[in-house]
Amino acid sequence: MRIVRQLLGAAIAAAVIASPAMAEELTGTLKKIKDSGTITLGHRDSSIPFSYLAGKPEPVGYSHDIQLAVVEHLKKQLDVPNLKVRYNLVTSQTRIPLVQNGTVDLECGSTTNNVERQQQVAFSVGIFEVGTRLLTKVKDGQPSYKDFPDLAGKNVVTTAGTTSERLLKAMNADKQMKMNVISAKDHGESFNMLESGRAVAFMMDDALLAGEMAKARKPSDWVITGTPQSYEIYGCMVRKGDEAFKKAVDEAIVAYFKSGEVNKSYEKWFQQPIPPKGLNLQFPMSDELKKLIAEPTDKAADEKKS
Repeated sequence: MRIVRQLLGAAIAAAVIASPAMAEELTGTLKKIKDSGTITLGHRDSSIPFSYLAGKPEPVGYSHDIQLAVVEHLKKQLDVPNLKVRYNLVTSQTRIPLVQNGTVDLECGSTTNNVERQQQVAFSVGIFEVGTRLLTKVKDGQPSYKDFPDLAGKNVVTTAGTTSERLLKAMNADKQMKMNVISAKDHGESFNMLESGRAVAFMMDDALLAGEMAKARKPSDWVITGTPQSYEIYGCMVRKGDEAFKKAVDEAIVAYFKSGEVNKSYEKWFQQPIPPKGLNLQFPMSDELKKLIAEPTDKAADEKKS
């Protein structure tokens, strides 16, 4: 009995000692969130239907649903049931610096995971897959400009700080197309330039183009066209080198996928009327996205398909 009591006492002492030690093991963003009781989420204001504002201070959208699933996961993992959420608006130009400098803990929007950006930030498993195409006006039942070669010498708009901007400028230089490439501050401004006739086409990710088309005064006046210039996977951004936080984010997203909640979110944001004006993208889930959900990966699309 004495030996048993000694062993029991040793076990209890070890557990008492281990508890603080386990708490001390938290580092980086997980420790910051635990200590502050707050997580800061980066969001967009016009990346319909991924992350945008619809008349309220809090963002909404497909990617935002994923962020909230991560928050719920962290509440349990960190034992912070009253974890507060702080929102921080980001743009295509500011989203990476704000993650890098710690202003934003997690950014889930419409950010492409590519090799270049992997040098600056880390990405979660993929949350969406798109192709970069064109939005243009319908004329006599056909696209006014069917594909990229038709845009030689024309005004073409894209959004500053995006992979589409980089691709379009590279194409313009390599093929000497003499396009006037206009870089707008956000997707809403890009579409305004297209709708007002200041540009003949808008290059961007096809799902985002569908969101802008749905906003038009007459959506049937517009069409998504063109050969995809790239296939891109969106991911949630976290700080580079913070492996524990990335692991927690990945686990939360994979669990969200496995639960089937992602399918409900997709149907809500891509196949039903959404706020603020009951827009309907009518954008069925692609086979590529179905595969990504079934087999999550944090590889960039160019890595995955090479």
